[in-house]
Amino acid sequence: MMAVPEVPVLDAVLVGLRDRIATITLNRPEQRNPLSANMLRDLWTAFAWCREESEVRVVVLTGAGDRAFCAGADLASFSDEPAGEVARHHERHRFVDLFLIMQDLGKPIVGRVNGHALAGGFGLACACDLLFAVDSATFGTPEINVGVWPAMIQAVLARNLPRKAMLEMELLGERWTARRMYELGLVNRVAASLPELDVVVADVAGRLARKSPAVLKVGRDSFYRQQDMEFRAALEYLQSQLTLVTLTDDAREGVAAFFEKREPDFKGR
Repeated sequence: MMAVPEVPVLDAVLVGLRDRIATITLNRPEQRNPLSANMLRDLWTAFAWCREESEVRVVVLTGAGDRAFCAGADLASFSDEPAGEVARHHERHRFVDLFLIMQDLGKPIVGRVNGHALAGGFGLACACDLLFAVDSATFGTPEINVGVWPAMIQAVLARNLPRKAMLEMELLGERWTARRMYELGLVNRVAASLPELDVVVADVAGRLARKSPAVLKVGRDSFYRQQDMEFRAALEYLQSQLTLVTLTDDAREGVAAFFEKREPDFKGR
């Protein structure tokens, strides 16, 4: 029998694992799951564990409760860090570390937006590969309303939203509905209720967990790495990645299963 992986026990984040699907939950519902310094540390630790644990094939990211996925940065928590602007500058690098580990995870991240996703929380949602939201959720960058700019999430937003829509959100600081984000192509599907959202997320995560983890990793990595390349360089790079895919045992198993009219048994090799 295979040993059951021991999931990390963290302060601000819950981590669960079932059927090769890891669920990371921001667990401060009474505060609307803010991105405090502690929350950012725990999120990075949770994703680092998911990256290294071979039993994890898919990650679901969500917030606790029914009010907020994540309401953004907890400014008070950052003021408790070592005093001085230079220290605060370095503390903000936790956002950089988090977005980088999410992009380089090598495994699909499914965002389950159970409530409002605002400011840094909006950026966190956009950093997911697929996004499913309850109809009552709202999205936005309200920073401009308090004289701040969403600089730490702007690079993530720019890779997920049309330019004019993104600028309208940043300049006006208004909240947009889940339906509008669906129309813009950010949200994959909108659910009428949280129970319906759970059904949709479980279905998609379950289907992803049955795909080849080896091919998912190469394919997902190639998607993000080619996005900033010059066109010719991207074509050359993607050709090399297809060759890597065809050399995997999973690719051979998938083709064999197709001709033998059976479900493939992917091993991640």
